[in-house]
This record gives sequence, structure tokens and C-alpha cells, in this order.
Amino acid sequence: MNEVVNLSAWIAFTAGIASFISPCVLPLVPSYITYISGLTFQQVQQEHPGFRIRLTVFYHSLAFIGGFSAIFITLGALAGLASSTFEQVLREGLVWVQRGGGLLIFLFGIHMSGLFHFGVLLGDKRVHLRAKPAGIFGTFIVGIAFAAGWTPCIGPILASILALVAGSKGGVSDGIWLLTVYSAGLGLPFMLAGLLFHEFLGFFNRYRKYIRIGEIFTGVLLMVIGLLLLFDLFGRLAGYLYKWFPMLG
Repeated sequence: MNEVVNLSAWIAFTAGIASFISPCVLPLVPSYITYISGLTFQQVQQEHPGFRIRLTVFYHSLAFIGGFSAIFITLGALAGLASSTFEQVLREGLVWVQRGGGLLIFLFGIHMSGLFHFGVLLGDKRVHLRAKPAGIFGTFIVGIAFAAGWTPCIGPILASILALVAGSKGGVSDGIWLLTVYSAGLGLPFMLAGLLFHEFLGFFNRYRKYIRIGEIFTGVLLMVIGLLLLFDLFGRLAGYLYKWFPMLG
């Protein structure tokens, strides 16, 4: 069971990074950083910004990450609670919950890869704040608003991790853990982008032509994970991986 949880954590962290580099997040990172920090673009894009600028970006990025992490982790806890409830009420039928989660993840992968678009996942439903609330707490609120957005890119990835939690035999603690790891995968690149803004702009200019390729790769990965859950092969794969690569544990 620990092997499955550890493998799921690696998947969740990778999913967080995939969310960061998705077409509906990565291009907006510069705007979010200047918006939450209250600094101008010229101030943060300096090759060697001063200590005060870096400190301002750090504090506000941390508050922003804390805001969306609070929402994601709460969703993870609820998914874990649903999983443990199903296990208690319908132990023998839990495999069908797992298969249902696998099917959902597979369908999200099809949507992400562009093979077929499901209408319910299309359309921008982000929450927009016209005026940012003042201070660090205001930035925390912006993070919550960011998490409340259900976009065609981050939505399927996040929903897949939640389906992975609900379809597993873990409980609330596993749900909290996996969504904490997912939030770290999304939050750490955001923090680095803010602290190394000049370098991030160079990376973005080089990477943006490959965004679609990254989206397709993420879709294929979700389809594979979905099939593993659907046919109850996830635990077996975890066992093989930790037998061949024990350092992953």
C-alpha cells in the first residue's frame, strides 16, 4: 500500500508541474506575479533585483500558493473522505469505484490530448478580481480565487488527481497528502518564476512553442494512468517499479 501511495505522490507532483506549464497558466504567470506583489514589470524583470524586491515577491508568492493550496488540500480531504466512506459502506464494491475513477481519468486524458473535447470542460470559468485586496491576506484571497477557476487546462489534471484519491483505498490523510504534493508541484515553479523572473522570461520565450506538445504528453499520461486504474494494474505497476528502482521509495 505504501508503494502505491508513493507512486501516486510522484504522479501528483508531476501533475502539479504539468498544471503550471499548461497553456492557461504559464502565459499568465508574469501577470500574476506583478499583480499579487504590487510591483511593476520593470522592477521584477531586472537581471539582479534588489533584496527588498525579492523579499516582496517571496512573501506574496508564498501567500498566493497558500491560498490555492488550501482549496486543493480541502478538496483532497473530501475526496479521501469519500473513498474511506465507500470502503466502509461497500467494501466488496470498491473496485467499481476505482474503475469509475480510472474511466474518468482516461476521459480527461482524451480531452487534454485533443483527441476529443468534452463541452463541459470547455470555456474559461476563472474568478477575476478587478481590484486586489491589500496586503498579504489579500494575496491569499487571490490564491483562493485562482483555485476556484475551472479552466480547460488545469481542471482535468486536478480532477484526475482527485479521482485517483477517490478511486484508491486511502482515506482523508492520503487525500490531504496527495493534494499537498500536487500543490507543491504547482507552487514551487511559481515561486522560482517570481524569484528568478528575468530567467523565467527567457525560459518562457523558448518553451512556449512547445506548450501544445506538453499538453499532449500530459493527456497521454492521464490516459495511461486511467487504464491502469480501470484494469486494476496500478498496484502491480507500483510493485514492479519499486522492485526495479528502490530509490523511488
